Amino acid sequence: MMLFTGKFGAVMETIGIRKADIADIDRLQHISRLTFSQAFAADNAEENMQAYLQEAFSTEKLAAELRDPCSVFYFAIRNNDIIGYLKLNFGPSQTDIKDDTALEIERIYVLAEFHGKKVGQLLFEKALEVALQRGARYIWLGVWEHNHKAIAFYSKNGFLPFDEHIFLLGTDPQTDIMMRRDL
Repeated sequence: MMLFTGKFGAVMETIGIRKADIADIDRLQHISRLTFSQAFAADNAEENMQAYLQEAFSTEKLAAELRDPCSVFYFAIRNNDIIGYLKLNFGPSQTDIKDDTALEIERIYVLAEFHGKKVGQLLFEKALEVALQRGARYIWLGVWEHNHKAIAFYSKNGFLPFDEHIFLLGTDPQTDIMMRRDL
């Protein structure tokens, strides 16, 4: 658990991080679709958003990801409510780079009402902890070129751009900036 303090040192929030498992599939699907929509619906065509949400967060796809020994999900929880999540990939489950000495952050998503409240930072710190435990030499990720807040967040946390790749949102090919942080 992490405690956040407000003015005069009063405890305002307690945020916990816990690993998700197959029993959490409905909750994972809900938080995945909701946070992705909050982050990107305003900047993308409705049909592309719907196609992506149905495919990427289908029960079948999420079940396979939850069962994959080279992927792991973590929830950020406040008052028993899931307010964000993290997905990490190792080895052959990484989306682009298949490096056994690397860890991929595939997703860090937080409910819009909790942006700016250090939840994303807490999830990132969990990713860093897992990477160090696994002996990773570096962490990498892809972030949409128009997601300036996320790019700033990752830059603040020591990530540097090193390449680009195409992310298909429905039928819309979009450019992701690939970023890396050496450990």
